[in-house]
Amino acid sequence: MKKNLSLSFLVFATALKSFGQTAETVQEVTVPVQSAIVYLYGAEVSHSKQISLSAGRNKIVFLGLSPKLNSKSIQVSNTGEASILAISDAINYMANQKESSKIKQLKDSVAMLTDAVGLLLNDKDAYTIEKTMLQKNEEIGSTEKGVSISELKLAADFYRSRVKEINAEVFKLDTKWKQLNELLVKSNNQLSELNAKNNQPTAEITILLSSSIKTNVTIDLKYIVTDCGWSPSYDLRAEDTNQNIELKYRAKVFNNTGIDWNDIKIRLSSADPSKSASKPMLSTWNMTYDNYGYGYGNGQGQTIATGTYNQGISNGEGWMGNTLSQNKNGLDNNDISTIPQSAAKAQQTAKQPVQMVEIQVSELSAEFDIKNTYSIPADSKPYLVDVTEYKLPATYQHFSVPKLDKNAFLLARINGWEDLNLVEGPANVYYSGTYVGQSYIYTRSTDDTLDLSLGRDNKVLVTRSKVKEYCSKKVFGNFTKETFAYEMVVKNNRKTPVQIEVNDQIPVSTQSDITVEAIETTKGEYDSKTGKYAWNYNLQPGEVKKIQFSFSVKYPKNTRLPMEKMKKAYRADF
Repeated sequence: MKKNLSLSFLVFATALKSFGQTAETVQEVTVPVQSAIVYLYGAEVSHSKQISLSAGRNKIVFLGLSPKLNSKSIQVSNTGEASILAISDAINYMANQKESSKIKQLKDSVAMLTDAVGLLLNDKDAYTIEKTMLQKNEEIGSTEKGVSISELKLAADFYRSRVKEINAEVFKLDTKWKQLNELLVKSNNQLSELNAKNNQPTAEITILLSSSIKTNVTIDLKYIVTDCGWSPSYDLRAEDTNQNIELKYRAKVFNNTGIDWNDIKIRLSSADPSKSASKPMLSTWNMTYDNYGYGYGNGQGQTIATGTYNQGISNGEGWMGNTLSQNKNGLDNNDISTIPQSAAKAQQTAKQPVQMVEIQVSELSAEFDIKNTYSIPADSKPYLVDVTEYKLPATYQHFSVPKLDKNAFLLARINGWEDLNLVEGPANVYYSGTYVGQSYIYTRSTDDTLDLSLGRDNKVLVTRSKVKEYCSKKVFGNFTKETFAYEMVVKNNRKTPVQIEVNDQIPVSTQSDITVEAIETTKGEYDSKTGKYAWNYNLQPGEVKKIQFSFSVKYPKNTRLPMEKMKKAYRADF
């Protein structure tokens, strides 16, 4: 009786439990990234999948997602009548990502080479042990009984022959080991280049849906990921000073999310996905001078124009450098000028795969729909994406600072650049079909004209020479007076007129007992704050202009002044 009662109670409890709960269907799906809005840092990636739902509750688990997703940014929508009950995410450390055939082949090669190297080492170890045994057993006979000459000769021949054989085999093994080891090192390096990491975790997003009927729905999934982004890269092409400039807008897109983007639709944006959703509030807009000066040369082999970037190097010649507060290494950017550029670059790249640099962009975000689809592997490498092209009308002007560089630089001046949605970045410059160097599109200017440097123009000649007969050094009582005189010659060897600005400078005294006086300036325009003189000429073909420039410096005779500006350089230290 008791046994039947217990059985009845168990059946009743099971039925009650089944009645109170609805069966839950679980489906695991793997969907590649189909499109991405790539920001300067970060991206919003999208997946879409058609799912067959059963009546009741359905749990859909999206597998193989980027482990660098932002949980708070997950968005899910569906096209059917199903209701979304819950969304959750988790990191799966046990999942193994699907590897490409190339990585699989390389890993198989590494395993085979490792086994072959191990077998070689085993063979070498066996020969080494045998040789050691021979050396330990080279004593023949005993102290009571001698050894005949014939036995000694046979023993010597045996030892000599066997040791030679062992040495020859060991040499062969060492040679083969060296060859295999070189292949092994190359294969491992190639795996590192492909960013092939073992047992990388993946993310999973679980979506719980409820449907009253059996139906098909399309689930759209979006979320924000980090460790990816884009950087602008421009190509500037000008054939001659009477033609428009061709500006090719490109982007370098990198992906270090852990998941490859294969043949996806890309949209680039200058927006910030990390911005708060709270309502915006205006803060005080202080109108003042910024810390970013405008110069045309840094005296260190780099072309600096209003549209170029001097990497924070100030040369003390009146051209201010970019003074970003600190770089990723904790150094002020100006400190980079105290070490060679190659060493500075190595120091920066040793920190992390992708270095970030601070720039300024418009508060009104720009977006670019990319026409073609692209594949961006998750290897942190930059991949070029074509954005758009512009044909820009431009006016051309030459500029020269013969004190620093005996070349004239050609500038292209573009009006209405604000409508192009440019983002501050480097530009490769081509003139007359020849690569002339790298410039920088500098969008922080409030002017309606953007100046772009097109490099040196060898058809406009500028020279600067000291006129010794007008140079002197004299002592008057307690003061010394030095006079400096120069002649600058500008010649236009082009077949068309050119507009050129020539700059030079006199020292600016910061001491009451030091007096600087301009003597001859050939009607140059003077800036008393910087000590700069500017001469502007419209030179006809073949025309020559001469500039006479002289000044004097009076200072106490017992003091020493640096009468010539010096620049930093590096040499070998033996």
